[in-house]
Amino acid sequence: MLIHKTKLVEALFRPSHALLPSSMLSSHSLSSPAGGTNSDTVKSTIYQISHLINQPNWERNKYLKSLVSHLTPDVASKVIELQGDDVERGVRFFKWVCKQSTYCYHLESRITLLNLLVSSNLFAIAQKAIIATIKDCCSGEEEIVKLMDALDDIRKLGFRLGYPCYSTLLMSLAKLSMGLKAFSIYSRMLVDGFVPDLIIYKNVINALCKNGLMRAAEMFFSRVLRLGFDLDTHVYTSLVLGYCRLTDLSEAFRVFELMSDEEGCRPNSVTYSVLIHGLCEAGRLAEAFQMQQEMIKKGCEPSTHTYTVLIKALCDSRSTDKALSLLNEMVGKGCKPNVHTYTILIDKLCREGRLEVADNMFKKMFDDGLFPTVITFNALINGYCKEGFVVSAFELLSMMEKRNCRPNMRTYNELIEGLCRVNMSYKATLLLRRIINNGLWPNLITYNILVDGFCKEGNFDMAFNVFNSMSSIGLEADSFTFTTLINGFCKHGKLEKANGLLCEMLKKGISPDEVTYTALIDAYCKISDIGSAFAIFERMTEHGCPPTYHTFNSFIDALGKENKQLEEHAMFGKMLKYGIVPTVVTYTIVVDGLCRAGNITSSLNVLETMKQAGCPPNVYTYTVLISGLCQNGRVEEAENLLLSMSSLGVDPNHVTYTVLVKAHVKAGKLDRAFDIVSIMFKDGCRPSCRIYHALLKGLLLSSNRIREEVIPTNDLGSRALPLEENGGQCFSDDVFREVDIDHAFKLRDRLEKCCGITSDMYNLLIMGLCKEGRILEADSLIQDMVKRGLFPNKAVCSSLIEHYCRYHRFDHCLEFLNLMLDNGSIPSVSSYYSLIHGLRNEGKVQEVQKLVSDLLKYNGVEVETGLSPYIEFLLEKDEPNDLEILRKIELVHNNERPII
Repeated sequence: MLIHKTKLVEALFRPSHALLPSSMLSSHSLSSPAGGTNSDTVKSTIYQISHLINQPNWERNKYLKSLVSHLTPDVASKVIELQGDDVERGVRFFKWVCKQSTYCYHLESRITLLNLLVSSNLFAIAQKAIIATIKDCCSGEEEIVKLMDALDDIRKLGFRLGYPCYSTLLMSLAKLSMGLKAFSIYSRMLVDGFVPDLIIYKNVINALCKNGLMRAAEMFFSRVLRLGFDLDTHVYTSLVLGYCRLTDLSEAFRVFELMSDEEGCRPNSVTYSVLIHGLCEAGRLAEAFQMQQEMIKKGCEPSTHTYTVLIKALCDSRSTDKALSLLNEMVGKGCKPNVHTYTILIDKLCREGRLEVADNMFKKMFDDGLFPTVITFNALINGYCKEGFVVSAFELLSMMEKRNCRPNMRTYNELIEGLCRVNMSYKATLLLRRIINNGLWPNLITYNILVDGFCKEGNFDMAFNVFNSMSSIGLEADSFTFTTLINGFCKHGKLEKANGLLCEMLKKGISPDEVTYTALIDAYCKISDIGSAFAIFERMTEHGCPPTYHTFNSFIDALGKENKQLEEHAMFGKMLKYGIVPTVVTYTIVVDGLCRAGNITSSLNVLETMKQAGCPPNVYTYTVLISGLCQNGRVEEAENLLLSMSSLGVDPNHVTYTVLVKAHVKAGKLDRAFDIVSIMFKDGCRPSCRIYHALLKGLLLSSNRIREEVIPTNDLGSRALPLEENGGQCFSDDVFREVDIDHAFKLRDRLEKCCGITSDMYNLLIMGLCKEGRILEADSLIQDMVKRGLFPNKAVCSSLIEHYCRYHRFDHCLEFLNLMLDNGSIPSVSSYYSLIHGLRNEGKVQEVQKLVSDLLKYNGVEVETGLSPYIEFLLEKDEPNDLEILRKIELVHNNERPII
């Protein structure tokens, strides 16, 4: 794609003649590839430009800017040639035109221009133009290598680099830590007959040390000594850096001691910072802080870099609060943090979910006159997206664009992942189309995020379409892509497709890992097909992929549920033979299996074994045992075990209490169930929706309105969290069809006496009634809730709004939104979807604009920031034709769209 880049840039930026003003027509004709260039027009334009650049302040001439906006390298070289002996003006024009002309901006175009200058024997200008090109374009390894290859080609024309060119090039190579390339340039200098000075040697030594090439660096160091050059702090600091890069701290300190004894070579803040960084990398933080104190005693004040190194080390060691304290100390001593300092802290705070602190840190940057880089924005965007705050993330994107901080592919990948997290994968594909239109290109990470997002939403057709479209744009699926699809198919019971993908994966030479195999094994175990699971296990071991405790847990769990105690015991022994230490999850699964078989005595023995093996039971282990006791009719023993858990060093959680509450309800002991809830509340454990649901069923039983079995005999969920909460199960039966509003208020009154009323109780009741379409009764509960100073959560509010909109009760929706805002509850973006869509269909444009404005306002976004297009993008209800988007991406790729 890069081969045709220059031509593509020309094609992309070439304007239509009909759109060009007459003043630009001549310059456009110069860049036309059609071959119909009028030579007189070209000459006229060249002389016109040459005349203009001889005028004062010519760089500010707007007419000249328009004249050269599409100037090609060959015409630009002719203009420079007309400057004759005025080398300074020629170089000034070279620098200027490379920034003004779309055809001279990129490195390839500048190389073409340099070749033309050399071909025209403009050697003096070429030498300085090369220096300017090195400084302007060579910010990365790829660019500087490309320029060096071009300079080798220019040598074939008889041109030789001057000493300043070599010096500038070596300095850039040292900054980019390209030691071997620096050595090759040094060797070329010698071939060209130049005698290096101390600056050259210092740059070469520095470049070699940054790559840890210490033998070569020491050789140059010895040469410097033999030549009689005076050593300075810079040379010694480079050596210290090199040994730190090799993690040879003893040698680094030896050099440090040597330079401390040398006159004129005393360590400076850079030297100390290098050593401190080396100590931090080795995990020796205490010594690093001692070194900081030592440098202060020696009269060498820590620099911003010194503090930043220490702050990063504290963040890496999960001591974020200490890092924040060090920042305050740094500022207190008059040492200003830089963008890198703030970025490290913002990134760490976002990873810890402390968004409010990270946001304050972000604002503090602006107060200090600093502007975030794309890395800073990416860290904060990632933090917002992980917490589901998509609006705030897009606000940051808008800020980036307004501040000319161009988002990179990682920025968009974070946003795409954020949309997928809130089940808006279709919206992520729309964003992908915008990315393409902005000149960026999706990578493998982008597609993996989309595949994962569609799999989690259960949209496997779209996940497979994304997967298949990857090869059409030159991307090959990797292990993560295949594993994501295989895992998704396995969780939805589509094992035939999962196996097909595994075969395709192996054919492509991609090795499945333990996650891939375990996903298949677990899926077969869940459908009690142990034989197929064993076949996958054998293939796994044959391919040299060692199983983990997750793999064995799947087998042990499946065998336990089928009451195959001997096989379960054998698998446990096989696990030990593989050298895998059972975890608390493994033991808990064994306890669960024994409880299912009614062997409570053996399950109690397993608890003792766990303690002896140094793997103490956790709350889930006790919860499984309590559940087993309840299932076997030993509710009183279960209650005694629950009450004694705290003395055993384990606090019950809401799942543990839920098991016992349900057992009492099932046994018809409703009063005792409320007593357990009271104990739960006193222990500081908040009742869950499943408890409220069980109590509601108990009230219905007591009034003889439901005569069927209320509680299933087996409440065990996943093996890792045996009784993990699943809010959806609360609405899986007919309770809310039969319940009346009196039962709801009776539950309220009973709870008020024993523990107190919570929002969760109301949320459960309102959501359940909404799902049955009983909106009037839900409304009455909301009114009662608000009277008591409580308000529904966002999920309940979204459900209510959805139901109001379904019956076109938009005025009621708007009233409810205002009620939310009055009670300090900020509606989510999802709450607006149905309402805005419905109001648009009704033609109520003003109401829609008001809603969008409110959404901006209450998310802390000023309307003037220009974020409205992004809000509109997020609020568009209609799903796009995802397949059409993928086809367009493929089409753009085949046309080799350049990355500008």
